[in-house]
Amino acid sequence: MIRIARRKWHVFSTAIVADTITMIRNYCRIAWRNLVHNKAFSAINILGLALGLACSLLMILWVQDERSMDRFHEKGDQLYQVYLRQSYDGKVDGGYLTQGPLAAELKKEIPEVLYASGLQYYPPVAFQVNDKALKMSGGYASPDFFRMFSYQVLQGTAASAIDKPGTIAISRHMAELFFGSPEAAMGKTIRYEDTTNLAVSAVYEVPATSSQQFDFIRNWDDFTRGNAWAKSWGSFSPATYIRLRDNADRYKVAAKIKDFVYHYQEKSAGSYTELDLQPYAEKYLHATFSNGIPDSGRIEYVRLFTILAVFILLIACINFMNLATARSVKRAKEVGVRKVVGAMRGSLIIQFIGEALLLAFLALLLSLLLVVVLLPAFNQLSGKQLFLPVTQPAFWGTLLALTTFTGFVAGSYPALFLSSLNPVRVLKGSLKFSAGATYFRKGLVVFQFTLSILLMIGMFVIYRQMDYVQTKNLGYDRQNLIYIPIEGDLISRYSVFKEAAGNLPGVLAISKMKESPTVIEHHKGDLSWSGKDPNQPASFADAAVGYDFVKTTRLTLLEGRDFSREFGNDSASFILNETAVKKIGYVHAVGQPFQLGKVSGTIIGVLKDFHFNSMHDAIEPLVIRLDEKPKWGNILVRTAAGKTKPVLAGLAGICKDLNPDFPFTYQFSDEEYTRLYKSEQMVGTLCNYFACLAVFISCLGLFGLAMFTAAQRTREIGVRKVLGASETNIFILLSTSFLKPVLLGMLLAFPLSWYAMGQWLQHFAYKTSLEWWVFGIAGGITVLIALLTVSFQSIQAALMNPIKSLKTE
Repeated sequence: MIRIARRKWHVFSTAIVADTITMIRNYCRIAWRNLVHNKAFSAINILGLALGLACSLLMILWVQDERSMDRFHEKGDQLYQVYLRQSYDGKVDGGYLTQGPLAAELKKEIPEVLYASGLQYYPPVAFQVNDKALKMSGGYASPDFFRMFSYQVLQGTAASAIDKPGTIAISRHMAELFFGSPEAAMGKTIRYEDTTNLAVSAVYEVPATSSQQFDFIRNWDDFTRGNAWAKSWGSFSPATYIRLRDNADRYKVAAKIKDFVYHYQEKSAGSYTELDLQPYAEKYLHATFSNGIPDSGRIEYVRLFTILAVFILLIACINFMNLATARSVKRAKEVGVRKVVGAMRGSLIIQFIGEALLLAFLALLLSLLLVVVLLPAFNQLSGKQLFLPVTQPAFWGTLLALTTFTGFVAGSYPALFLSSLNPVRVLKGSLKFSAGATYFRKGLVVFQFTLSILLMIGMFVIYRQMDYVQTKNLGYDRQNLIYIPIEGDLISRYSVFKEAAGNLPGVLAISKMKESPTVIEHHKGDLSWSGKDPNQPASFADAAVGYDFVKTTRLTLLEGRDFSREFGNDSASFILNETAVKKIGYVHAVGQPFQLGKVSGTIIGVLKDFHFNSMHDAIEPLVIRLDEKPKWGNILVRTAAGKTKPVLAGLAGICKDLNPDFPFTYQFSDEEYTRLYKSEQMVGTLCNYFACLAVFISCLGLFGLAMFTAAQRTREIGVRKVLGASETNIFILLSTSFLKPVLLGMLLAFPLSWYAMGQWLQHFAYKTSLEWWVFGIAGGITVLIALLTVSFQSIQAALMNPIKSLKTE
């Protein structure tokens, strides 16, 4: 009996499997037949989904790369960056610039601190091995640097990489350039700035997922030996990093170091200076301060791109729903016949979901092809090195889940709608749709265009802000201004260079400056002036310049004069900007006393405020001092308009004669300024593309709605034409009904975009205004594109023969 039962169960189960396979085969055959018989419809549907998937995939790759930055360090959960929070004049500021001695003192005084290191970056400097001279970027750090960060040390050890003065750790790239390989570089000598011979003590490799990219690191003692200010608690410049012991509590350590600076400074009434800790892995995405706390930054772009990826994928899915619904009129009789012969609603739902999944997987294949084609351009635009992780099973699993989800979401409404049709009414040719179904479809289109108009307005606002910062008068003339790095023999032979370059046709003025007029980051806190409250701290940006600085940069002097050789005591003289004078409170500042560090002198000039940093930040108090013998910085050369090319050729010849061991390099002031807004420009450009893509996909959805409406109102159009309606009347009637969802989308998008872009503009201290015409242009363009989209269907319906329209199938 048991054997017979088993045999019957085997036959029964085999039959079920066979029937299931036959059913799936039939579903696939029907799906493929519908896809082939409706090539135009299928192509539009697949293209819309493919564009949505490709766009979302690119943004997801970018977001994943952003979130993976600095996550490779072995003890990343114990790595922190120290930041400074200061309160004075009723405001709270925060920043990563700290005092030079801070790292060493934290390690010495706080038991929970295992490792600590300062890090001072420098602009590209020259290195030479035999006849090869190249410029590399890097900086100075404490011996703990390679012990706390997990950069792979290829040669040498992390413990001894930079533990001695006179040594240098170099990257694999730098080792290969100068010595051929990391192995060949170990122990060799490399000449720094044609002044110092350094021994290569280690070769390391920095992964692409590191926010810090550097070609070399030198010992911290070498830095402080040539920069005495780095030993002072009144100067701010290096970054400070610490690694806590495994059992240390971050918040307890933060509480301990909060008032740490007052172990070395006196407290001031009405103000405070605090230290705090930020997890190092969070710094890349959260580097913008608000009320002294890092709470935003690139994370805003990560959130934006995540939302964009979801929105564009939703737009593509909605587009699919509308196109599938538009096709439902032609497939209604098929559904009716199948229901009459016994098809269950569940089987119909499975069939239509299956068709949606088939289209989704075809769209996936096309989207992968699009991503492969577009990825090089996307990498160039975003400055990334993204790639498709095709060897990772998790990637394919995620892609499969995303595509299946897309297919289910996109096919859900058409499947439920078509399977619910009444077969009797359908076969009688009286297919009608409820008001709820109609409103739902139109609501989807409204949602599509709300998102599209949001993106378009964002595109316009970002463009206007970038144009504003590029064209705004900064207070100095950045056009025809060249920066040449002070290095090698130019350090000691600057006066000879200035005299020779000044005789070149087209050269109008020459000066020098530590840092550059575009970016002044160094700050001083040890300041004093007549009437200053000793309990009131102050922090001024500090710039060291040469003679003719005001003339070369074309700054505006409101009072006083520039530094001049005619006055023998200008080494103890200062020029302040308007904001600094207001901070001090002098009515007539020229001739008044001022002290910077240990140098006491007088104010000889007042400059009209100029922007010496990004427009994200308000103009700070600035003190400018004379330093004709800097060991680094830039020579500033002002050229006549149209003479830049011959001047550069002449400057190259002079540098070759005076500084033969260093290649002639330069940069333009306007290009350096543009780099301050690299992230905003990248995001703006990507938003332009994504906004156009979103509008295009939305118009595909509107095209589907136009197809649906024209098919539904065929008989009505015939009756109207018989009663005397002209083609123009019919066109206006249909176009108006098509554009209503677009206009409603505009009404919803305008207040949302006004709020969203207003919040984005708050990140800039100096910004453009949100003009009403920006919204009007975005809305007008959207209406025009939508009208062009539906015009073909509207004209086709208006020109239809009324006799054919009134025939009932």
